[in-house]
Amino acid sequence: MLKRRRFKQQLTLQDRLSAWVKQVQEEAARLPPGPERDALLKKARQADVANHLHDWVISPGLQPPK
Repeated sequence: MLKRRRFKQQLTLQDRLSAWVKQVQEEAARLPPGPERDALLKKARQADVANHLHDWVISPGLQPPK
């Protein structure tokens, strides 16, 4: 059985997603309007929403139902 190569991530998933969102938005800004640009912006929005949902879930104000 093969051993998986494991390594520790230096940045959190949220940090990596944020950096990726910025990169994709800059790339989309260079593209002319069209389906390819729209697809990139859609992926960036989805990653941004995932970051916001994570922040919401771990917020101290979120309490379980009583």
